[in-house]
Amino acid sequence: CTVIFTRLATRDLHKPISILFCNLAVSDLFTSFSGFWISMLFITNPDITIFGSQDMLAPYALYTTSILSTIYNLVSIGIERYLAVAESMRARFRVARNHSIAVVFVSWVLAFFLGCLPLMGWNCLHAQRNISVLYSPFCVNYLVLITMPNVVVAFLVPLFTYLRIILILRKRKLRMQACGQATGTYKSAETQVARTSISIWLLALVSYAPFLAGVIFDATNQRCHTDLYPGVYIFRNCTAMLITITCLGNPLLYTLR
Repeated sequence: CTVIFTRLATRDLHKPISILFCNLAVSDLFTSFSGFWISMLFITNPDITIFGSQDMLAPYALYTTSILSTIYNLVSIGIERYLAVAESMRARFRVARNHSIAVVFVSWVLAFFLGCLPLMGWNCLHAQRNISVLYSPFCVNYLVLITMPNVVVAFLVPLFTYLRIILILRKRKLRMQACGQATGTYKSAETQVARTSISIWLLALVSYAPFLAGVIFDATNQRCHTDLYPGVYIFRNCTAMLITITCLGNPLLYTLR
């Protein structure tokens, strides 16, 4: 909320990238609300969070939607920063506010569509054969569909864009050195961008890799809920904690830095 209010109230921050930052904060806000909703259901009736229930479809759908929106925002920010730094790209294409608004709209439409598929009927409330053990009543094939490609995108696209940004800054620094010009500003920018980029990528890796591992385990596991209790569900709760920590880390990395 602080990120949203600060960027809306500060006129100097009304830039295309600020729209993406605010949207990322909104996604984190939705993740926090949905996580709190799931936590309250766990406190009041723990069994439905383990064995699944109709009551879990809506909070899980909102949780999935917010996570997908966060991933799409992280990818969009990385691409926008790359376009802003790459001089050859900037000569052909410049990111405007309309482009950022369009990206926000498309990312939310895609996130809502994929996240709400269980509410539209793709769930395993009445089909026990393909039911998820960790996230009942979701189906395993649905979790694999939304997790595998999106997590891979969340890892690879930011890694590529931020590495390209660092390489572009280094080339410019070497070019200025060859011309005998001072390179202190570029050296400082290169160091800051490298540190921030590595922090962003590591945060995404630490946050989503355990969740991906849980889905892979879910897809390959054939045992029932009671055989896995409580160890696997403790691991599931830890993955949720890591995703929540991401909601705290994103404002620090993307706004304060």
